[in-house]
Amino acid sequence: MNARIDTFVAPPCAEDIAILYQDDAILLINKPSGLLSLSGKNPLNLDSVHYRLVQQFPTALLLHRLDFGTSGVMIVALNKAVAANINRQFQARTVVKTYQAILDGHVAADEGDIELPIAKDPINFPKLKVCFETGKAASSHFQVLERRIGPDTTRVLFTPSTGRTHQLRIHSAGMGHPILGCDLYGTSDSQRMAGRLLLHATGVDFDHPVSGGRIFGISECPF
Repeated sequence: MNARIDTFVAPPCAEDIAILYQDDAILLINKPSGLLSLSGKNPLNLDSVHYRLVQQFPTALLLHRLDFGTSGVMIVALNKAVAANINRQFQARTVVKTYQAILDGHVAADEGDIELPIAKDPINFPKLKVCFETGKAASSHFQVLERRIGPDTTRVLFTPSTGRTHQLRIHSAGMGHPILGCDLYGTSDSQRMAGRLLLHATGVDFDHPVSGGRIFGISECPF
């Protein structure tokens, strides 16, 4: 099967990366919506979180990614030993990440767990798909924070226990309530309801790789 070519070119992102916390080992940063986490293969997609950070912090290493449209808090390591330590925490699932999102429609349950395995979808690249035969296990907990009327929307707090690509976007759509502004998994109506993807990484909790103390990184939701 021929590999699909990604023709996506990111529009310029004028918003700056905010540094929320800094020491000799790590940075906690706030990623703006509309900025790639890593530079793309297309030379027109050079601008990214990593590209910008290494101008000021040449040893900066990204430990996880946020989708292009997602904003919020990210952990950045400032050396390889720190990166290895935090990567072990990710593998052990002791890093706790939380997100806020606004979904189309009213979610009936006040909280629950979404268990939908995620697989590649070579026919519809760059989309992924729910597949119970070949998909990798993916689990997300949701808690309703607010329901609004006219248009009907639901603000939720997501706590994923796995970190699959597009997981929260796929899981939201999978329960019939896509995230507003989502271009891949939403409906034409839900996509038009927001000028950006309404998904924001609000928190990341982990053990500091040097002191061992628990770090609680917080980024206020901008929408």
